[in-house]
Amino acid sequence: MSRNQPAPTAGFMDEIRKIPPVTRTLVGATIGISVPVMLQLLSPYKILFVWKLVRGGQVWRIPTSFFFGGSGFAFLFDLMMLYRNSEQLETAWYPRRSADYAYQLGLASAVILALNIPLDTYVHYRALLSCITYLSTRLSPETPMSIFGLITIKALYFPFALIALDLIQAGPAAAMISLTGVVAGHIWYMLEWTPRGPQRPGRGTGQVVGRAPNWLVRLVGQDSESSSTVGSSTSRSYGQAFVPPDRQPTASTTGHTWGRGNRLGSE
Repeated sequence: MSRNQPAPTAGFMDEIRKIPPVTRTLVGATIGISVPVMLQLLSPYKILFVWKLVRGGQVWRIPTSFFFGGSGFAFLFDLMMLYRNSEQLETAWYPRRSADYAYQLGLASAVILALNIPLDTYVHYRALLSCITYLSTRLSPETPMSIFGLITIKALYFPFALIALDLIQAGPAAAMISLTGVVAGHIWYMLEWTPRGPQRPGRGTGQVVGRAPNWLVRLVGQDSESSSTVGSSTSRSYGQAFVPPDRQPTASTTGHTWGRGNRLGSE
């Protein structure tokens, strides 16, 4: 190999670093936990959320239950959806505010956890995905999205279509889990993005509660003078984001097709 020719691994890592940090962590954690379970290198019973065991000291079950995405095509589709929706939120709606995005996502996860404890939910990945999907589509409500390539609906209704599919494929319990994510996402939207709406990001009624603490800002990295102003162009180590000044960013110009599949476990 030529001395001036970059190593293949260097190019791969450069592409990874282009992914915004919070989205990169979400996708990486999902792969890191789900793949070992799929390969039978890790027992799923070691990562499921069991409230009695968590109270007994097995606190690692809290984060791991949010990142077990099952297996098969459903895992791939859900992972693609997680990446797409989270990346859109972090680059278009939280430019230079990755720490705030991480903090608010953590608060939303706490709401999801509280709502699911009475339901005896073992895996919270679907609820987390529903939460992120709801906020992403709520901020870009007019974007056309396709289901199985057969039905095209506005993005605003997409999370509820997924809940309906969960109900058909896996029953009321699975639909309830996804619904808890939508509830958490709606609370997030109401606190952070209203009453002034998405044209004034970070100016909602929850703007004080929703600011990341200093330790998280130092960990994730964030412009201390960021104002999240719509219409700004932001250069970062993981790429450049531009938020249009007079319109909401769209997830796609043509819509996306997401398949659904059965999930593992007793979620």
